[in-house]
Amino acid sequence: MKVDDIRKILVVGLGTMGQKIALQCARFGYEVIAYDPIARSLENARVKIPEFARELVEKRKIAPEAEETVLSRISYTSRPEDGADSDLLSESVFEDPDLKAKVFAQFNQICQPKTIFTTNTSTLLPSMYAEATGRPAQFAALHFYGVFDHHLVDVMPHPGTSPEIVELLADFAKRIKQSPLVLKREYPGYVANAIFGAMNSVAINIALVEKVASVEDVDRAVMLHLGMPCGPFGVMDVVGLDTIWRVTESNARISGDEGSQQFLDEFKRDYIDKGWLGVKSGRGFYTYPDPAYLRPDFLGGD
Repeated sequence: MKVDDIRKILVVGLGTMGQKIALQCARFGYEVIAYDPIARSLENARVKIPEFARELVEKRKIAPEAEETVLSRISYTSRPEDGADSDLLSESVFEDPDLKAKVFAQFNQICQPKTIFTTNTSTLLPSMYAEATGRPAQFAALHFYGVFDHHLVDVMPHPGTSPEIVELLADFAKRIKQSPLVLKREYPGYVANAIFGAMNSVAINIALVEKVASVEDVDRAVMLHLGMPCGPFGVMDVVGLDTIWRVTESNARISGDEGSQQFLDEFKRDYIDKGWLGVKSGRGFYTYPDPAYLRPDFLGGD
């Protein structure tokens, strides 16, 4: 298969990233099957994807006269068989290797042999469930970051991925106006997330575990000293604290770090169980839509 042969995209899992991937593909001419077995998630996507499109119109990234055409390329379904003739599958379900393995095994039985499978995991290694796909040579990680504003995409093969598939996925990323970063081999956290994760771990240890400084002061230190527009806790709010918790829990399980369990339990109790998930819930480390780190006086000085 060549990149020109890719015409229909199956997006599996319609959380925020799945929604954005679906819209990005539709923006650049692809027919998109947006699939989620959960009715609430499917209905939420029907609402949120047009909202994302409207934001892109306002930012002049979609021409007003093209908005309806772009949205018409996306169909929504809870029937997995509707994606049987897709050319490329992009999976964005929860960061659970067992769940991902089950999803890929299901679609291996449904999709045609030509379909390329990709995983949008941000922490797991594709080799953890490559065999479950039933087509390991046609499988790799295709990990998106911000999609609309941060155009980086990781293309990470596992040891059994065909070199031709790696090249094809890099070409596909360019077709939807993303910048592919092709990794030579598997690496936990990829590149940007490995750096981001290390910073998060240190920030969490300083503010929440050792209680050396406040969340706000850790963010101030990073913003002032490194010149970043947002500190690590503000970024974690944007990512979603439920995602941060799942990633941290998964990493601790993979590494066998039992010492992290007490913190994970406390973090779940103090944030996740209260519904404080970050920007999407209106409260996380900060409150939204007016978080303290965006106020003019947050950094002090003039």
